Amino acid sequence: MIVTIAIVSLLALGWFAACWVLSQRHPEPLWDWDSIDTNDVEFPDGFIWGSATAAHQVDGGNENSNWSRWEKSVDEKGKPRVHNGDCAGDAADHWNRFPEDIDMMRDELGLNSYRFSIEWSRVEPEEGRFDEDVIAHYHDLIDTLIDAGVTPMVTLHHFTNPLWFEDKGGFEPEENIALFVRFSQRMFEEFGDKVPRWCTINECGPYAVMGYGLGVFPPGVKKFKRMAVVLYHLMLAHTAVYDMIKSMPGGDKVQVGLVKNIFQFDPLHRWNLFHWILCRVANGAYNESILGYIERGEFRVRIPTQVNFVRHNPEAAGKTDFIGLNYYANLILSLFMKMEPPFEPHARQSQILTDMPYAIYAEGFYRAFMRLKPLNKPIIVTENGIADDKDDRRALWIQRYIYAMSQAIKDGADVRGYHYWSLMDNFEWAEGWQMAFGLYEVNFETQERRLREGSLAYCDIIAKWSNDE
Repeated sequence: MIVTIAIVSLLALGWFAACWVLSQRHPEPLWDWDSIDTNDVEFPDGFIWGSATAAHQVDGGNENSNWSRWEKSVDEKGKPRVHNGDCAGDAADHWNRFPEDIDMMRDELGLNSYRFSIEWSRVEPEEGRFDEDVIAHYHDLIDTLIDAGVTPMVTLHHFTNPLWFEDKGGFEPEENIALFVRFSQRMFEEFGDKVPRWCTINECGPYAVMGYGLGVFPPGVKKFKRMAVVLYHLMLAHTAVYDMIKSMPGGDKVQVGLVKNIFQFDPLHRWNLFHWILCRVANGAYNESILGYIERGEFRVRIPTQVNFVRHNPEAAGKTDFIGLNYYANLILSLFMKMEPPFEPHARQSQILTDMPYAIYAEGFYRAFMRLKPLNKPIIVTENGIADDKDDRRALWIQRYIYAMSQAIKDGADVRGYHYWSLMDNFEWAEGWQMAFGLYEVNFETQERRLREGSLAYCDIIAKWSNDE
């Protein structure tokens, strides 16, 4: 009996010691916002103030991509793939209304940068055939931005694939990477002398995890081994596009970066070692796999009993001119959480929820900057925003998150700019039309845009801190 008690005591001691060590290494700060003046911010000269969209979510008329097909399909249970059976359809008709949208950027918001994506499925609707009218459209969009004093920032891949590319297996076969590089090369040949900042791939993590791990994005696969392969091939695609652009005339004059979405994974119960193990595994697969590749050329996805995928590509280390940071929230994990929509993330008591429903957690924004700081690359926030249909939390979000960004700059993070997500209400992928992220509310029957009251907080900050680049 004494021996048994001693063993149990040692195990318990080891359990809590491990949790204590993990808590010290991975703190989850919660600031006292009642004592913080969110107006106490400071930004360097030339700071980028922008907003962002993605083509499929706002343009309308994208009918030749994996997402346009996905929206019209059902899952194995016969349920629509997208909430409420929504389809992007005409979306916000940004394809036709971009001149007035750019006027809004300049005249109402005061933006000096606009991040948008080029829709590959429109540019190359059939393998090897490039649509010159579509290319001319993007020239018009870019020229209109430049004339308005808004710097264009292009994303080459934002979740959508042409149907012909998807039917070839997308990024899962390594040989398909060359097809994406070919498209990217043509885009740089067309726009390289006009666009100073290029994002190769938006959010490799969500693309791979949602599409190949959880199966809620196309192609609907639920195999972690395939997820790891796709994630690695996306990283190879980034490196290949980076090298291609840098080898082309004018490539040395532009910045080319990868857009990384960061979620911190925090345990629901910080005394529960199983919760900690779950968080460390998730962090390794979702964050450190990509950051390790950028930092050292080391790619690792290890999920116990599921996958042990390790690759070394040392020549890839450092091949990004900036890190594009997309940040929304931390994810608080526990065992037996739902792995299919509607997801039900945890939150701490007293935290304010967004419609997604993530918690408003600006402290995590600061944590993300501090994680990226050791990479010694400039950081540009490429997405940060709130789903807030009632518009009763948007101003609070903007004030807190921009305050957290300022604190990160004070503490040595090389942050060069911020793009609010999103310019206007849009089609939020698997969530359909139910999430209102826009600075502008859109009436999708009339396509009327209306600047939200909560968005004025961003306008005020831009007016105070904007400078010419």
